[in-house]
Amino acid sequence: MAVQRILVVGAGFAGAVHARVLAEAGWAVDVVDQRPHIAGNCFDHVDGNGMRVHAYGPHLFHTNNARVVDWVSRFGAWVPYEHRVKALVPDGRELPLPVNRDTLAALFGVSLPDEAAMRGFLATQALPCAAPGNAAEHLNSVVGPTITDLFFRPYTRKMWALELEEMHASVVQRLPIRFDTEDRYFPDDRYQLLPRDGYAAIFAAMLDHPGITVSLSTPFRHGMERSYAQVFNSMAIDEFHGCDLGELPYRSIRFHHRASAEWRQGDSPVLNRTDDSPITRETSWHLLPHHLVARGTHCTITAEEPCDWRANNHERYYPVKTADGRHEALYERYRARAERNPRMHFIGRCGTYRYLDMHQVINQSLISAEKWAQAYPRSPVIAVAAE
Repeated sequence: MAVQRILVVGAGFAGAVHARVLAEAGWAVDVVDQRPHIAGNCFDHVDGNGMRVHAYGPHLFHTNNARVVDWVSRFGAWVPYEHRVKALVPDGRELPLPVNRDTLAALFGVSLPDEAAMRGFLATQALPCAAPGNAAEHLNSVVGPTITDLFFRPYTRKMWALELEEMHASVVQRLPIRFDTEDRYFPDDRYQLLPRDGYAAIFAAMLDHPGITVSLSTPFRHGMERSYAQVFNSMAIDEFHGCDLGELPYRSIRFHHRASAEWRQGDSPVLNRTDDSPITRETSWHLLPHHLVARGTHCTITAEEPCDWRANNHERYYPVKTADGRHEALYERYRARAERNPRMHFIGRCGTYRYLDMHQVINQSLISAEKWAQAYPRSPVIAVAAE
């Protein structure tokens, strides 16, 4: 008797976590991905310069969720890494980002010996706003127009192709302002890690289970779902429905990799650009632990150029949130339609039209897959070959 199978669309974290949990619960799982590799946007590889390069930009794992860390640690070794970023300002200096006391002291030539001094200084810069209606009003109310226009406005134009006045305040409310000299990017997260042997190796181990089959270069096609008990789908929810209610917009990124004989030094592998060039940031891979695999004459530097997803082979990375919430409203219409099909469950960033960090995707996927497996239990032993 054939065992009903589960289809997982996408071999990134959302799909791979669902696949592993459900396979361990006794289900036979087929994973398909339209790309020629596993690991989704986390995919990495060692290039010709001997650098481990993240094909879709630097992915830095950070969380306070011990359960998530314990779970991913089953599939490979992880090493500590505390991320630091510098911003290149117009006079050529590299200043700490997020903005902290040292950033402002250097930028304005003022003495800010403690938190009270910094708060007092920002009070002279800020434009108070009791209920910010957009990203510009929020930032101006916190740090004032000078800092907003230097660190945030050019980045927003490049990243989102929008002015701050058009952006929802929540997009920038997640960006911290530090009132001390802390220069780590994620100082509040207990776990700050990178996979020692790369993300691709973690995913290979995660998907290495007798109940899981993986088919790459295989996009989802309507009709596939008829052969499965359940589908966990990480494709874009509007694409699944033929975008017949309208397209959900995304920002994408073109990655420009170059070999350089100049090896950047220091503890900040990522340099943000505050200028009007199309580049938002550059990553020097050799400054990340275990990313200089074989040293040669050149290092690899990756520059990121944001663009519309339609201009980049339909690669969707960041859902666009505007101040009027029109895109979220459109997503809700698609979600309501999808819920009428209980055998089709949308997961991940594109499936739920949310900006999610890796640990959030893993945690939500663990909860989702475990809940489904508990509702539909199977024997933990599957004779896959006999099926």
